[in-house]
Amino acid sequence: MVLSCGETVMDFIPVETRGGAQAYLPAPGGSPLNTAISVARLGVEAGFLGKLSSDFFGDEFVARLQHNGVSTRYVVRAEAPSTLAFVKRDDESGEAQYAFFTAATADRLLASTDIPPSLPASVSCLQFGSISLVLAPASETITELVLRERGHRVLSFDPNIRPALIADAARYWERFERLAAVSTILKLSDADLQWLYPGLGFERAVARARKLGPPVVIVTRGPQGIIAGCPEGSVEVPAAPPPGGIADTVGAGDAFHGAVLASLQRSGNLSLQALGSLSKRNLEEALQFGARAAAITCSRPGADPPWIEELE
Repeated sequence: MVLSCGETVMDFIPVETRGGAQAYLPAPGGSPLNTAISVARLGVEAGFLGKLSSDFFGDEFVARLQHNGVSTRYVVRAEAPSTLAFVKRDDESGEAQYAFFTAATADRLLASTDIPPSLPASVSCLQFGSISLVLAPASETITELVLRERGHRVLSFDPNIRPALIADAARYWERFERLAAVSTILKLSDADLQWLYPGLGFERAVARARKLGPPVVIVTRGPQGIIAGCPEGSVEVPAAPPPGGIADTVGAGDAFHGAVLASLQRSGNLSLQALGSLSKRNLEEALQFGARAAAITCSRPGADPPWIEELE
């Protein structure tokens, strides 16, 4: 099982009404939730660990997870409200901007008592990251969990940095490097690198991330494709063209991350031992699979990753 841990966010996607006015359509999202659904839709066992509201948005999160075959065994419910995010799209690039509403929401209140004392051996990978590592107390809870699970299973980290939510950059940067150093897979975007290491330039920033120690480091660059490093060396994979053009980029990075993990699981490489000696060929195959999944996600509105039938 790939177990995703972190926030859930009700994304409000802009839509145009018949009269030409703008309205917002609610869509269950959040980076870890999207990644879990991506994994499950690609035929790999997936689960979600987090605290969800008992409001009707929380009910929608649970229903979406279960409808897509994601285990909710590690889901805890709370009376606090759900996290909300309103999305603004750039009409030319399709890139998304977000306005988050996170005050005292259920997912950010994830506490140590909500975490199981141990995870079964069937959990091959713990996937984590995004805004849940910014908002306390969830940030401390997830950090403790990740450090506890070091050496027991694959740790796959996607920081998915949202600068508007980071009140203390130095503290966040320290947490990022601490968690990256114990991770097995570090998945970054070029925007993440630019924020983390301003002034270094792309190549030096990538080298800095690799020096932290993860066996596999992946950097997505939108239409410029993906570069990655593994124990055998570096690989570069072009971006796949979205069929029919770009609708938006919401959830594309999560679909990519989930597809990479699913590909590695399906090929027998999602283990500490395998990733510690991963070949360039096996990494390239996983990245190509991920690029195709991201392209399909970009071709339709909202976080809607592909099913395995769309990629076979």
